[in-house]
Formats: sequence, C-alpha cells, structure tokens
Amino acid sequence: MRAPRSYTAEDVVEINCHGGAGPLQTVLELVLQHGARLAEPGEFTKRAFLNGRIDLVQAEAVIDRIQARTSASLRAASAAAGGVLSKSIYEARDTLVDALARIESAIDFPDDDLPELVDEALRARLTAVLSRLHELIATAEAGRLYREGARLAIAGRPNVGKSSLFNALLRDARAIVTAVPGTTRDRLEETLTISGVPVRISDTAGLRDTGDEVERIGIERARDAVKDADVVLLVLDATAIDESEVASLATEILAFGRPTIAALNKIDLVSTAEPPSWLVRRLNAAGMIERSGLHAICPVSAKTGEGLQELEDAMTRVLLGDTPIAPDQGLITRVHQRDSARRAALALERLLANYNASPEFLSIDLRDSLDALGEITGDTTSEDLLARIFSSFCIGK
Repeated sequence: MRAPRSYTAEDVVEINCHGGAGPLQTVLELVLQHGARLAEPGEFTKRAFLNGRIDLVQAEAVIDRIQARTSASLRAASAAAGGVLSKSIYEARDTLVDALARIESAIDFPDDDLPELVDEALRARLTAVLSRLHELIATAEAGRLYREGARLAIAGRPNVGKSSLFNALLRDARAIVTAVPGTTRDRLEETLTISGVPVRISDTAGLRDTGDEVERIGIERARDAVKDADVVLLVLDATAIDESEVASLATEILAFGRPTIAALNKIDLVSTAEPPSWLVRRLNAAGMIERSGLHAICPVSAKTGEGLQELEDAMTRVLLGDTPIAPDQGLITRVHQRDSARRAALALERLLANYNASPEFLSIDLRDSLDALGEITGDTTSEDLLARIFSSFCIGK
C-alpha cells in the first residue's frame, strides 16, 4: 500500500498467510532475518499520529475501541476516532489563535491608526470558548465511566438478601444463597452493564461484630470494597425495619464518603398492612435521606425482580446524573485531557478577569490556554506523555 493512502501514511506491505501459528511463525522469522524488526507497542498508530494522519485524540480512541466493553463504550470511542471531540478543540483553538493575532497586533502597532483590536466583541468570543470548555470538562466523569467502568459494592447486615440481589442484578445464580447468616465470607465480583456503563459489582460479607476470624477478614474486605466503590448499594430488610438501626448502618457506610443508594429488599414478604411505599414514606418522614445523605431508597424484591429496573435507574442517576450524556457527543475520557482542558479554562478565566490590562499580559494567558488545548490534540504534547500513551497499546496496532 503506497503512501500516503495507508494507515500510517507511509509505504506498507502486508503479508497474508494461510494456515495456523506454524506458517505465521516461519514467515515472521524469515522477514526478521532479512532486516525487519518487531513493532513497538502502538507503533503503527503512533506513526499515523506523527505523520499527521490522525491527532492524539483519535490515536487514543484506537485503544479505546479495542478495549470497549459495552456498546456505549464503543460509541464513545468511535465518536472520538471520528473527530467529534477534536472538532470542538480545534474550533476553540482557532478562536484563540485569532484572538492572539489581534492582541499581538495591538502590542506591535500601539500607535498606528488601527481599529480597536481588543474589544467587547473579542471578549464575547473568548467567553463563548470558556463556556464550551466548561461543557467539555463536565463530560469527563461520564467519559471516564464509559471507558473505564465503575465499581459498585453491595453492603449491609447479614441475611438481608445481599447475595440474592447480586444474583438478581446479574440475572444469574452466581453467589451462594442460604438462610444462614454469614454465608458470604469473601468478596465475589462480576461485571454487568448499567445504561451503557460497565459496572464491576461486588457482593460482600455482612457487616457485624464477630469472633470468627475468617468472617472478620471478609468484613474488612467488605469495608475496603465500599471505600473503593463509585456507588454503594446498602441493602435493608423490608420485613425488619428499625429506624435507629438503619440510621446507624447508614452512618457507618456513608462515613466512607461514597454515593449510596438504599435497597429496601424482600418487599414480596411485606404485609399489605405495611406496603413498601409506606415503608419508604416512613423512612423519609424520619429524615433518613436528608439526615443520612442517602441518594435514594428503592423498594425491591430480589426473589421476584420487582423494583429492579427502578433500582438500576437510581444507579444511573448516581453515576451519570439526571440527564445522562450521550456517549457519541464527544467526551473527555482521560485524566490528561481533563487536566489540559481545566488549565486552558483557568488561563482564559485569568485573561477575562483582567481584560482591561496591557495586551502583553493578555497574550501570556492566551498562549497558556492554547498550549494546554494543544496537549489534548497532540500539537504541544511532551514526548514523555506520548511514550506513556502508546506504551499502553498492544504490540503493533
């Protein structure tokens, strides 16, 4: 494939072999003997980037496509590969480059008979860029979740139905369920998809005081799972509601500082005289949500499946907000992208706060903002960051 129409924009030769690993290995050894070398991790994509075929956002989207675990993750990666995020960054940079040209003209020709260059119209355009940067930064958490996934820990007292709820969410009998309190001794983990986000869900040992050494270790691991979770599912037994006990347990869980949803389980066993909705109202009336910081209380039945969809909807709101961001709209998905966008926005905020200052000072902040945005697309990215990014790729690619 002749340059520049190949993936790397260089001359490329592909060898297609019939058969299994034996013929492939023989051909590989032969070409290596004649001067070829093995590709470094991500080298083909890195060459495509260095040769201007793609920008850094699109290069990173290659590995995101390969590692995508849900359709939403794949849509987010495909949008990035298609240049949706890059387009927003380049549009912002074009406005900043134009602004820098005007500001530097004001510096170079201060006494010439020129129209006002640093005017209110320019301020309005820079303010619009700043608003767009804030919008992009606001997508970073959703972008991270679509790309990396989330962790959810199921916690609660023994025998409240944590393992049953774990199985119900997975639609599979993955955890052992018995009527004996303390059946779960260790963390059990599986992955499910909630609104396009891959969620690693942990079933944990029941929280209680115990003299059993093995169970005590399991309880410590349960607390570790809660501490590391993006969202915690606190399971309560609807047939044995004790407001002081609920308050104590919620206080213990929420002390870890993780967003928490209470699942009021076993509602299929609640008498008609005390229906689930009444129990929720009772807890709300007791100030449980406001006082404890719980995000929601959801009545569910792990046995019948009642309320599971509402519970998953509550999880979605905690993870993605009340209005989930579409994965294909162009999201910031990586820490270095968010950090660069944040620094670009801070530089613009400084500029706008001191807009009446000397043009020399304005140009400093404007250049800082431009350099920060260039780090996202690769125009001003350091060699260390590039090496770190491409080292995460598979060999070749």
